[in-house]
Amino acid sequence: MAVFESPVFDDHEMISFVCDPDAGLRAIIAIHWGGPIGTAGGGCRIHPYPTEAAALRDVLRLSRAMSYKLALANLPGGGAKSVILADPRTEKTPELLQAFGRAIEGLGGKYIVAEDVGSTPADMEVIASETDYVVGRASDTSPATGFGTFVGLEAAVKHALKRDDLSGLQVAIQGMGGVGYHLGRELARVGAKLWVCDPDDVACQRALDEFGATRVGLDEIYDLDVDVFSPCAMGDVLDDDTIPRLKAKVIAGGANNQLRDETRHAAALAERGIFYAPDFVLNAGGVIAASVEVNSFESDGDVDLFAVSCERTRVIADLVDEIVELSESASITTHDAAVQLAKARIAEARE
Repeated sequence: MAVFESPVFDDHEMISFVCDPDAGLRAIIAIHWGGPIGTAGGGCRIHPYPTEAAALRDVLRLSRAMSYKLALANLPGGGAKSVILADPRTEKTPELLQAFGRAIEGLGGKYIVAEDVGSTPADMEVIASETDYVVGRASDTSPATGFGTFVGLEAAVKHALKRDDLSGLQVAIQGMGGVGYHLGRELARVGAKLWVCDPDDVACQRALDEFGATRVGLDEIYDLDVDVFSPCAMGDVLDDDTIPRLKAKVIAGGANNQLRDETRHAAALAERGIFYAPDFVLNAGGVIAASVEVNSFESDGDVDLFAVSCERTRVIADLVDEIVELSESASITTHDAAVQLAKARIAEARE
């Protein structure tokens, strides 16, 4: 399993492989860039990866995307991510999480962990019993991520479909976990029509009951004749097989790493006239919320973390506008435009 030769290795500053046999822990922590303050942040994903190579590929891509979103959101930290190779439904134990907390503590503040797919605010509390380098305990960041995704989707629809009113907009949401649910709530609030899929029957039923959504099959979601396709589950969903099937004219979702091959599949979407809103822009609400939580520890009085986070995530709409402007002026894809802007800000911060 090569690291430096991996096609998704991007001069990452640190990659730590962690093992605690007694606790059943196998994990990888990847710090892409420490940022101006020498501290990187990113969530902990708990997932039963089929191979260690798959876990490494995911954590390298996720940590790089964190650097991009932090830079674009003008936050001072750098990007990192961690993955625990385990099934969160059957293998996640207090002992495993505590062992992971000790591993984070051993990095001496270089990495601050938060929740991600497969982990929860309650898990962050357990991890915090072994280290102070944890956010996501005071509040769940998924509502802010969902709201930020909504803000970005709204901006994308305005550019691509030339409409300001989302009433009647047809949206297919892939994944009804924390982010997908909160995105669906915002869309239902403004009168959008929703189709949803998720292997979790309870999550889907909640969307049907609360939003009047229509449930479709996990594979059927790609073929729907809708305005917007919104990936909000795992990554690598836009590839050679699924892109030709899409009828949606806008891709705007909260999932990380939606494009299996970023450059090639961004170009494939553009060739089909499909507007792609870069995922690391739309899902920046989570890291913005984490930053608000950290800053709240130093403030006087009570802070409505969700309200403040939502207000600050409105910058995502401005970022979409900026990306579209660069994409059109430079004749490049929206993905390449977003990467170019992020790298420029990182380079400026490094000077």
